[in-house]
Amino acid sequence: MSPTKGKLLIAEPSILNDPSFNRSVVLLTEHNEDGSVGFILNKLSHFKLNQLVQEIAVEMPVYIGGPVEQSNLYFIHKIPHIIQGSIEIGEGFYWGGNIEIITELVNKQEIKSDEIRFFLGYSGWSANQLNEELEIDSWVVVENNFPNILDADDTTLWKDHMIKLGGEHLIWANAPVNPSLN
Repeated sequence: MSPTKGKLLIAEPSILNDPSFNRSVVLLTEHNEDGSVGFILNKLSHFKLNQLVQEIAVEMPVYIGGPVEQSNLYFIHKIPHIIQGSIEIGEGFYWGGNIEIITELVNKQEIKSDEIRFFLGYSGWSANQLNEELEIDSWVVVENNFPNILDADDTTLWKDHMIKLGGEHLIWANAPVNPSLN
């Protein structure tokens, strides 16, 4: 399957030594001749949103979106009707938008954590870089079959995909995070 906006990249066990992408599931938000962009869905940071944005009083989780620009905050959501300036990335999912509106609505608790996900940094690939990584089996591209990817259990997301992929991937589903400790 070819990578396109809205699909998921599942890290192959062959990149277990890559600290940025080990056991990652990435939602692609862009893929074209200039490169690719996405966000790691299953790497929770130790930060809460109110620790990073002074104007926000509500605690919400923040994820590590990838190794690029980790000092910047990004977000994906499913509420474009209230967040102006959003870009559709897949059926019912968007990224970006007016941060002032988000700040106001999060503080009023009118935006819930199953409607928006915040990320420090993003995952980025230059032109053809992702295609090259796919050729050497660093990633598997799969459809995003979640009715709401923001509801997916980030603690089991990679393991669940290893099970769905079956075959040689099954052995990795229950492998320890650090195989050398086995």
